[in-house]
Amino acid sequence: MNFSQFFFFSFFFITGFLWSIQVQGSTDHHHNHQHHSHNKQQSAINEQKKHQINGFKPTKMFVFGDSYADTGNNRKSVANSWKQPYGVTFPGKPSGRFSDGRVLTDYLAKFLGVKSPVPYRWMKYATNRLRYGVNFAYGGTGVFDTLVPEPNMTTQIDFFQKLMANSVYTKADVQSSLFLLSLAGNDYGAFLANGGTPQGFPAFITSVVNQVVVNMRRVNGLGAKKIAVTALEPLGCLPQSTVLNSFQQCNATENTAVDFHNALLQQAVAKLNNETKDSTFVILDLFSSFTTVLERKGVPAGSTRFETPLKPCCMGISNQYSCGSMNEKGEKMYTVCIDPKSAFFWDRVHPTEAGWRAVYTALESTLTHKLFLPFF
Repeated sequence: MNFSQFFFFSFFFITGFLWSIQVQGSTDHHHNHQHHSHNKQQSAINEQKKHQINGFKPTKMFVFGDSYADTGNNRKSVANSWKQPYGVTFPGKPSGRFSDGRVLTDYLAKFLGVKSPVPYRWMKYATNRLRYGVNFAYGGTGVFDTLVPEPNMTTQIDFFQKLMANSVYTKADVQSSLFLLSLAGNDYGAFLANGGTPQGFPAFITSVVNQVVVNMRRVNGLGAKKIAVTALEPLGCLPQSTVLNSFQQCNATENTAVDFHNALLQQAVAKLNNETKDSTFVILDLFSSFTTVLERKGVPAGSTRFETPLKPCCMGISNQYSCGSMNEKGEKMYTVCIDPKSAFFWDRVHPTEAGWRAVYTALESTLTHKLFLPFF
């Protein structure tokens, strides 16, 4: 796919700072398995029959990526996600999520009927939660090193492999889990911030997607049967880009670059599935779900309404400040909207809980088909 020199020249002028993108998750939804048989043996037979008919439902979730999936791995000393007013909606105080409340990981865990996997950094304090999986995502990271001194996706997978080596998880655990790889654009922010040129952008996008493929193959090699990767959301619609036109319209040039990334990802995933002869790899289409919600100003056929969807709820009082910033006197250097539920975006790059719920609702119709395995 070739783009004109004009496009790459234009792209050079986008407003950088994509590096603050991350993800999280932490819900308290239990999944109670109902056994109607009179003994364990009969119960196991019934359960097996059910799976053969309905497919296999993942019982754990392992998460790798950035702030769109992070639920508390970043260090408190460096991340705004641990400052007020983050977490004001859920759990009522900062929890390390880059939102006022729940994030993508939380909603996917709810869909699976498990609790949101415990952040890797806190797992020794919540060993009872390990049965739901672990979240290795760190806000601001990418597949390569970015502008934050946190572990990239390769290192995150190293952490998981070490848990396997230490017998915290078995091959059977891996086979019965959903693996989520979240990518929200931090590699591209770092590329531009480090002097990347418009001419070098197509090759760099290709290298990012190629590294995602390396990561997916690696996780599959560890025994994972269901691996979901996020398509890139419309970066040109993030408030950090739309602030230039008073949050009125998306930056089409940036979104053209996103289209290129997502097209390469789609081709790569199709090729991987062709090689493995089953639908091991799936794409969670954040581009379409974000776009649908933003264009309709709410959830498809839902009650949530975002009147000014491109405008963030929490923003710095000037360009030098961001959501959560305080001055040396301890005074707030940001403003927060009256009702976070009325806003799609929380800050310059992250959705609100209501925004994530709307995105999840737009995705939900495809999730059962994509995430539940056939029985092997």
